[in-house]
Parts: sequence; structure tokens; C-alpha cells
Amino acid sequence: MAQPTIDHRGPEFAALGREVLEGVRAVFKTSGPVVIFPSSGTGAWEAALINTLSPGDKVLAFEIGEFSRLWTEMARRLGLDVDVVLTDWTRGVDPVVLESKLIEDTGKTIRAVMVVHNETSTGSTSQIAAIRRAIDRTGHPALLLVDAVSSLGSIDLRHDEWGIDVTVTGSQKGLMLPPGLGFNAVSEKALAASRDSKFAKSYWAWETMLGPNKTGFFPYTPATNLLYGLREALKMMEEEGRENAFRRHARLAAATRAAVKAWGLEILCRCPEEYSNVLTTIMLPEGHDADAFRKLVLDRFNMSLGAGLGRLKGRAFRIGHLGDFNELMLGGTLCGVEMGLKLAGVPFSPGGVDAAMETLTSRE
Repeated sequence: MAQPTIDHRGPEFAALGREVLEGVRAVFKTSGPVVIFPSSGTGAWEAALINTLSPGDKVLAFEIGEFSRLWTEMARRLGLDVDVVLTDWTRGVDPVVLESKLIEDTGKTIRAVMVVHNETSTGSTSQIAAIRRAIDRTGHPALLLVDAVSSLGSIDLRHDEWGIDVTVTGSQKGLMLPPGLGFNAVSEKALAASRDSKFAKSYWAWETMLGPNKTGFFPYTPATNLLYGLREALKMMEEEGRENAFRRHARLAAATRAAVKAWGLEILCRCPEEYSNVLTTIMLPEGHDADAFRKLVLDRFNMSLGAGLGRLKGRAFRIGHLGDFNELMLGGTLCGVEMGLKLAGVPFSPGGVDAAMETLTSRE
């Protein structure tokens, strides 16, 4: 990314734009358009909603963690009628519950279903293919909007095959970039819905983007240097191979969970089929402040652990194991956690690092 910022109206930029716009489609596993905004994932959330819906439309959402809660709150602030299924945050979206909600909607008033693929606050992964099958069994016409901010590139996601209408992501997780790019992968059904959308939109308008994108350009100033980085990230992903990357993430996640179980601590996600290969959320025992523990680890070892978010604040910490990450990096992370647990006086059983190493070597 440390290159001169070229003229974003010139032929050199057009070549860059065409390359990344085409290359990113393979990561989403789509033949359709992918819109790239200079934004965070939150901006990509808003783009997904206001391009496909109109004020007052009814949407079905599932609060399975803090980020799904925030997306729901955004929908409410935009003036959508949000039907929220509340959960205890220990698993992903239940396809059975989703199916029953759509069956109850005999008038077909629900215009869209909002699902977070990988809930970054809790470490649970929803089964999108099963969710698509549940929607199809009902014959309901609702759009399927999926947040893949922390999953794309790290966990298998198939936009076309799974019948996703809008897949939302950001640059700072599996794509291995700094924050600053937001993405919408868009189905034909979503494009059709956008033509009937009544939300006022300018910056987030797909139609405004898609015209210039055909020749590699953008309707306003793009994040040129992040696009340099995206081009390199796509090359790195191609070199490793997507399936190899998914296996690497699964291997590192299994080792992390082995360490947590050996320590005798609780993994928040209680459904093994929904364990996240992106991150693991760990509960501390009652009476122990997770934020104080995180501060101790940061002060002593210069290592930043993820905070407990929302209702998990002070109760949990998170270990990320995604993106440009390998076995030795994970080993150092787990050593820091184990030393921190001892220094913080948290009751635990030593040996988590050994359990992780055993998992990593036995899976080769």
C-alpha cells in the first residue's frame, strides 16, 4: 500500500479497479457484482439495507451477539419494522426458528432476513446453507442479507450457491487489510429490489457505483492505497488456496479450543457444530474481571486480547485466530494468556499450551 496515490481517473487506476473488482468476486464465490465502498463494515450494512428496502418494511433479525444487535439497531434507526428473535448469545441462528417465523408470516410481509454469519462477539458461526434451505422450504420471498464481516476469506462462504442476496463484509478481517473498505456482493434478486427501494440514498447507491465500475472506475474518490492492498491480498489468497486457508483456520481454532478446555475455562459458544474458526470467546469464572485480566496481559506482555462486548463486557475475552496467522503466532498468544491467567490469580489448570501443541502436531 506504500505507493504513490495515482490519478483515480487515469488508465493505470482503471486497470487496478478492474483487477480488484473481478478478483474479489472469486472470494465471495459469485458471478454477480461486488460493490466496494470507502467505508467500514457498518457502512456496508447500511448500503445493504437502504438499497433493497423502503422505510416501514418489515425485516426479521436474530440477536445472537453484539454485532447482530447493532445491525438490528441500525435497521430500527433507518425506520424499518424489525422483528427480533432474542437468544442467550451461546449459538448461531437456529434454522428451525427461522423457518417457523416465516411460516407464521402468511401475508409474506417480511421483506428481508438479516443473519450474521460469524458473530464476532461470541465466536459462533451460523449455518447459512441450512438457513437458505429453511427459507426455501417455506417458499417465502424474503431477501437473505448476510453479514460476513469476520468470516469472508476465513470460513467457507458461497454467495451464489447458498442463495444469499446481499453479502456484507469489511477489509480488516479475512482480507487482511486495515479498516476502510466495505463490500456488498449483490444477487440479481437484490438488484431488482433496489430498483423499487424508496430510501433516499446517494453515497451508498449501488446504481451509481455499478456504471463506472464496468470500466474500473468509481463515482467518487476511492481508497486507492487500500485497493493496492486488496490486490496483494487477493494474490496471497490465491497463492495459499482458499480451501487450504479454510483448513488452516480450522486447525488453529481447534488448537485454541483445546487450550481453553485444558485450562478448565468455558467457551461461550455451546454448540460444537457452530464453533467459530475465526475467533474463540472465553468466559472467566464469576468474581474475575476479564477487562482487568486483559489489561494485565497488555501491560506485562504487550499483547492485546479482544474485549467482551455488550452484555459480555468484563465477563469474557476473545482470542482471534484469523487472517495472516500461523501456528507460532498462536503459540505465542496462548503462552501470553496462560501466563496472564496465573498472574491474575484466575483459577485454571495449567497445560493449555501443551494441549494446543498436541492438537497442532497430531493434525499434520
